[in-house]
Amino acid sequence: MDENIDNAQSLIEKWDSDNNVKSSPYLFYGDDRREARQYLDAVKVLQSTMHVFISKNSASEKLVRAQILMEKAMKWLQKEFYQILFSNRQYLDPESVSTHSSRTSTVSSFSDFEDELEDELRATKESISEMERVSAAAMADLKAIADCMISAGYVKGCVKIYKTIRKSIVNEGLYHLGVEKTSLSQIQKMEWEVLEYKIKNWLNAVRVAVKTLFYGEMILCDHVFSASDSIRESCFSEIVGEGATWLFRFPEFVAKCKKSPEKMFRTLDLYAAISDLWSGIESIFSFDSTSSIRALAVNSLIKLGDSVRMIFADFDSAIQKDLSKTPVPGGGIHPLTRYVMNYVVFLADYSEILAVIFAGYPLSVQSPLPDSYFGSLESTDVASSSISVRFVWLVLVLLCKLDGKAEFYKDVALSYLFLANNLQYVVVKVRNSNLRFLLCEDWVAKHGEKVKNYAVNYERVGWGKVYSSLPEDPTADISSEQTKQCFLRLNGSFEEAYRKQTTWIVPDPKLRDEIKISVARRLVPAYRAFYEKHRVGFNRECGSESLVRYLPENLDNYLSDLFFGAG
Repeated sequence: MDENIDNAQSLIEKWDSDNNVKSSPYLFYGDDRREARQYLDAVKVLQSTMHVFISKNSASEKLVRAQILMEKAMKWLQKEFYQILFSNRQYLDPESVSTHSSRTSTVSSFSDFEDELEDELRATKESISEMERVSAAAMADLKAIADCMISAGYVKGCVKIYKTIRKSIVNEGLYHLGVEKTSLSQIQKMEWEVLEYKIKNWLNAVRVAVKTLFYGEMILCDHVFSASDSIRESCFSEIVGEGATWLFRFPEFVAKCKKSPEKMFRTLDLYAAISDLWSGIESIFSFDSTSSIRALAVNSLIKLGDSVRMIFADFDSAIQKDLSKTPVPGGGIHPLTRYVMNYVVFLADYSEILAVIFAGYPLSVQSPLPDSYFGSLESTDVASSSISVRFVWLVLVLLCKLDGKAEFYKDVALSYLFLANNLQYVVVKVRNSNLRFLLCEDWVAKHGEKVKNYAVNYERVGWGKVYSSLPEDPTADISSEQTKQCFLRLNGSFEEAYRKQTTWIVPDPKLRDEIKISVARRLVPAYRAFYEKHRVGFNRECGSESLVRYLPENLDNYLSDLFFGAG
């Protein structure tokens, strides 16, 4: 026993003194750990010796001597612990720690230290970077000291040092990520452009914070204090608690801001980010002492979900309450159509998240819409899907409003063209986006047919007078007076239709060509047959070609100029 104390005293006092016998300023210095190993072994033996003395004679002078030596050793090890933490700040960053954790498992006991550093680093020497090598060495050193001090019951000072240094590193990391402490009142006073910028920054920061910063800190804490679950929990919760609170309180504050449709997508981004990271959040903050962090994340999800549902309802209501009565010139695309469809198309990209948010919230329709509109809701193949029905409903509300706006046109043909244009815009938007999966192909097909029906009605009303100016059989024999009247009617009706419709527009190229082709197929062949049958006789009898204003090929040229809205 005396020899154990003497051996321990020789080594402990060597490092406790200011003499020049030491080969380096610290035990854990450079790559050689032989003397550090001897020192820790000596402390371990000294601790065992003290237990023997306590069991035999707790008042023994030798026990007092051993106690004094132990206190010196603990004081020195605490100094070493601080030095390793402080001098290796750049190597113990969360990213390096995370990388190291993926290469090697945590060493479970104090006795493993003898082989850990040399064997592990030798095996991975050529496969890891210098930063990872230094990080691994520092982690092993910290663990060895912590194991020794925990075993000796002197860990309090060591823990205090660890918490102080590591907390400053975590908070500094969050600061560089743009995470800062903000209050609800500060966020509520921000202009949307400023808040949106902060949300974008938060979306980038939260992924790095959870996957690297907090995860790396958890790995380091688990490694260094693996000998004590309670110390491990205490250190981790105190180190990350404040920063994590700042981080996860932000989305809740955003959700409490004034609602508007423009905020929908950033609100969904916040919800999606927390949802995607939830398994990591739940795992990293699994301690009882960090339950408040988990609760913050959950509460943010709840508040964000509430906010999304409110904005969705407000958007629906805004469409229904739109009171604009000014007809769009030329029967073009109404601003409401563009706004709603662009919004809904973008919204469809979030359909999976929206399905989660609206789960358990069935659509409740309280609307002045005519009963005939509800049929399309019930007839869709996706009626069983809550979120799909909501998208169908939004488009349905828009189409109802467009029906009402078509009535503001005094020209019936133009009102049909307006409906064809706007429904075509809707159908194309649905077909070329994720909306096609939500509204289904049947919806697209049915409403594509509606576009054709509107186009047919436009042609019937807009060109019916022109068509009727020619006889049903353009090659039938008729008198010169009848021929004259046919040419006069054709001239007048065509000029009137052309004059009006030069200001009309069909923005969709496909629909524009289809309408032109349909009109041309109906008009030009009939006119050509009539023209070729009666032109010669009519000219001979009348002695003039003044009433024959259009050659058949001229009609094609006139028709090709239509629907560009040029006037």
